[in-house]
Amino acid sequence: MRKFAVFGDPIAHSISPRLHNLAISALNLDAFYGRVHLTDAKKLESTFNALNLSGANITVPHKEVAFEICDQIDDYAQNIGSINTIVKRDEKFLGFNTDAPGFMRSVAKFGEINSALIIGAGGTARALAFALKKSGIKVQIVNRSAQKAQNFIGYDFFDWSNFSPNSYDLVINSTSAGLKDENLPLPKEILSEVFSASKFAFDVIYGRNTPFLELAEHFSLATKDGSEMLLNQAVLAFDKFFDGKFDLKIVENAMKIAFTL
Repeated sequence: MRKFAVFGDPIAHSISPRLHNLAISALNLDAFYGRVHLTDAKKLESTFNALNLSGANITVPHKEVAFEICDQIDDYAQNIGSINTIVKRDEKFLGFNTDAPGFMRSVAKFGEINSALIIGAGGTARALAFALKKSGIKVQIVNRSAQKAQNFIGYDFFDWSNFSPNSYDLVINSTSAGLKDENLPLPKEILSEVFSASKFAFDVIYGRNTPFLELAEHFSLATKDGSEMLLNQAVLAFDKFFDGKFDLKIVENAMKIAFTL
């Protein structure tokens, strides 16, 4: 049996096991996908090996560490600097980033996007910023502090103290604010000013109407949570796990069921 898992902290909320196990079942594969609550990022590689995994997905806050342990890295991950999918092949760790293409597929339904604001500066923010910029979209990033500004060379980067909102087509929460609390990713007065001149709001968090999305709806923005991004990146990760052997439409249709359970 081939074994896979998702690593993160927190991780209890993750439906990745449901997504992947539905596809595994639909394709009648001898495999299993679980979840691992990992609090110490330094133990990512040793835990992966101890569990005898063939592959894994990596979520917050371990995406940068995953980048460090991989022997080979795809172009998306190389440019982004973080990894959300690891495949072990011939005793080597291969790293991929499927967040970026998965995200772009999910926001395409909003319509034309020329400018975007990303709130947060973690691995997910880097993936989304790269994908947006690659598509010719003007990107700004705002983070609580300037600590990670060096990871966003070539972008307009601000911290809370020097940020002056503009109008944006798309506003993205890439932080965990609202995942298990009622926090906003920006002070309410600043976020309200942002939303008052914007069109669309996207939260990478899925499965709940976060305070970020509630405030966006108050300002009549079209909104999406991270469900489609999760689905799209999972389909692409599954494709990496099984070396592109299966029809992605079959995988996607099987995984979609997870959102109705």
